[in-house]
Amino acid sequence: MTRRSCAIYATGIVCAHLLIVGIALVLAQVFQTMIHSRLKKEITLTEKSQVFASWKNPPPPVYMEYYFFNVTNPEVFLAGGKAVVKQIGPYTYREYRPRENVTFLENGTKVYALNPKTFVFEPNKSVGDPKDDIVVTVNIPFVAVMNELNSYSFFLRSFVSMYIRGLGVDLFINRTVHEVLWGFKDPLLTKIHSMKPDVDEYFGLMWKKNGTHEGEFVFHTGEENYLDYGKIDTWNGLREMSWWSSNQSNMINGTDGAVFHPLINRNELLYIFAADLCRSIHLAYVEDVEVKGIQAYRFAPPSDVLMSPKDNPTNEGFCVPAGDCLGTGVLKVSVCREGAPIVVSFPHFYQADPAYINAVEGLNPNKEEHETYLDLQPTTGVPIRACKRAQLNIILKRIPGFPKTKFINQTIFPIMFVNETATIDDDSASQMRTLLLIVTLVSNFPLLIVGLGIILLLVLIVLFCRNRQKKNEVKRIDFTEAFHSFTTAKDDTAYTQVRDKPDESSEAPATQPMRNGSYIAMSPVEAQKC
Repeated sequence: MTRRSCAIYATGIVCAHLLIVGIALVLAQVFQTMIHSRLKKEITLTEKSQVFASWKNPPPPVYMEYYFFNVTNPEVFLAGGKAVVKQIGPYTYREYRPRENVTFLENGTKVYALNPKTFVFEPNKSVGDPKDDIVVTVNIPFVAVMNELNSYSFFLRSFVSMYIRGLGVDLFINRTVHEVLWGFKDPLLTKIHSMKPDVDEYFGLMWKKNGTHEGEFVFHTGEENYLDYGKIDTWNGLREMSWWSSNQSNMINGTDGAVFHPLINRNELLYIFAADLCRSIHLAYVEDVEVKGIQAYRFAPPSDVLMSPKDNPTNEGFCVPAGDCLGTGVLKVSVCREGAPIVVSFPHFYQADPAYINAVEGLNPNKEEHETYLDLQPTTGVPIRACKRAQLNIILKRIPGFPKTKFINQTIFPIMFVNETATIDDDSASQMRTLLLIVTLVSNFPLLIVGLGIILLLVLIVLFCRNRQKKNEVKRIDFTEAFHSFTTAKDDTAYTQVRDKPDESSEAPATQPMRNGSYIAMSPVEAQKC
């Protein structure tokens, strides 16, 4: 057997083995199963795991951008006209949110944690100094008092109204952004505090929220089921709330938005419990995106999350009292926040009923600036970019006994909105890309084997064809040599053609008769010697 034949046989054997093994591994999905099992196991919250370290102290920087709606014509609105607002901002704060008092429960299947938040002002990312910039906005403490007295007699309301007027309190206030955000001593609350010490004399949208937490959480670690990773087991000791009017609405579903289970698919709904909204919301897949070279799935709240119960009956449980429902795009949360009739929505009433948008001039909702979304890496379930956007509004309406409200039209009035953003940092993104590359290579290792087998198959075909071509060339050479030998043997006898007529000058032999026409003479040639 020649060396060429040995090479062909060896290539064929290796090719066959690679194709058989590779196809078997692809069909059995051994490596994919191994990677998935590894992810499901390593994603759990254990003290020594890197995942737990990042969960305990998230590396991506979180920024809170606050935008305020400055009222430019309060007198016109009080006279019954339409309010005109102008958006000012952002006033940006860096948010630090490490988890504290982390304690594992029930053999590591659950973990207790607090999540205090601290805010530090970022002047380079802000439009101005919040301690200097003035904003004209609704006097929320005054609205809260009116709302509280709405169920009392007309005479009591009238008496309180005259007393408040004597304090110089109006329906709109001029305060700095810092005061509205982080608190100021309100004259009306100060008077109430002197009579009811449990009422705080300070007011601010973020009053006492810097350095505090939103409650005590117990999370599932995913040890029993990887799909439960990060899901909330209890919040402040509760497995369900009691504010809303249906059991479904009171459910505490999903995670806190910081983590999700691995191996996310496009068809599932992701649930998040938002303590500031006093409810859980769901997110649905929107599109594939790329963030710093990392492929991700974008999830966002669909339009039915804040849809009117008329169009989405499952939202009827958020009407409190039962049957007292608002329109599409808004949610009344005063049931879990004592005081003013607070309503939340997306910024500029994005995805809301046009009636709310048209009630105030200066609003311009659009998807790019006002949509809430999460970009999740589907293999690991890690959020790599997030934008949580929510708007704070208050219901203004006529309340008998308070002359300040005599001419106003009932309006869900915008106060401010916040854009909470977080994007994976460069170091974490680099580590994520490396991890995903390893996962991709290992998961596709059977395909690499099949690919190598196909390449060897092509090489085998080339070698086989060249070998056949070589054999044909050898046969052709043998045939040529044989033909040459045959023609050489026939050349041993020579034939010569003579002239048509003999030369007249030469005489014919006496023994040769003369003939008319041509003739052929044959003469013997000397035989070859052996």
